[in-house]
Amino acid sequence: MCNRSPNGKRSKASSMALKSMTGYGEGSATGGGFRIAVELSSVNRKQLDIQVALPRALQAFESGMHTLIRDLFSRGRISGSVRLESIKGSATRVVMDPSLASSYVEALERLSKTLGSCEPIQLETLARMPDVLQVEATLPKSEELGVLFTRAMEKALRALKKMRSAEGRELELDLRDRIDQLEAMRNELIARAPELTAAYRTRLLARLAEQGLEEWAEDERIIREVALFADRSDITEELIRLRSHLKQMRSHSRSKEPAGRPLDFLCQEVFREINTIGSKASDSLITQTVVQFKTELERIREQIQNVE
Repeated sequence: MCNRSPNGKRSKASSMALKSMTGYGEGSATGGGFRIAVELSSVNRKQLDIQVALPRALQAFESGMHTLIRDLFSRGRISGSVRLESIKGSATRVVMDPSLASSYVEALERLSKTLGSCEPIQLETLARMPDVLQVEATLPKSEELGVLFTRAMEKALRALKKMRSAEGRELELDLRDRIDQLEAMRNELIARAPELTAAYRTRLLARLAEQGLEEWAEDERIIREVALFADRSDITEELIRLRSHLKQMRSHSRSKEPAGRPLDFLCQEVFREINTIGSKASDSLITQTVVQFKTELERIREQIQNVE
């Protein structure tokens, strides 16, 4: 739980659970004459979207990579790159591409005829053509490569999760302070609500006085009008639901489960209630508080867009 210290500031507590969708992590693993390096980053996304490029030699492990990521994250666009690098001195071999070499021979022969040349095609010339001969490192066995890849990926994912958690702690502090502000404004509305009917009656009588109709003050129609206004402007139910929604928002901010979607839904419900209050209560002070409430709620909604 997040408590306030004697100086009035919130202290970070171990129970904080919100996680951001923004982060970065990298990891690497070395073995068998090779090094696998992984770089990952994540940004906001309503769903989990994985866009990590793998080199051809590691594409067999793509499904396992997706499983590792889904076990740790539920939302966000996770992108990155994976590099497979040969360590100096590791075993290598020269490989050729016969099909490509044949295509070069045919093209060179056509060129020779076009130019009217009788020069034979030299093997040295053919060997210098791009990609005919390539030096490749001898890859470890698939099992060894898989272990190496998993080790590097897990390191990067742990680093990414750590950064998302660290930013989530800051988001939680900000969110809970803003919920405090909403609750304070709700209390202002509670204090003002009982005065609405009396204020309306005062305004109504003042208008009657302007028209020289003071004797209508106790007229049954005036009493009925004031009663109808009191019924129309009653915001008790909305204030009770606001209290419930804000309590749930605070609870979700401490939940160990992903909280972004429920918090976003609660923001919509809170907006609906405060909007109804503004429509019901034709009072300048309440209108001013409602505007401030909506402004702060919008800031919360923007923050929540980055919560997993």
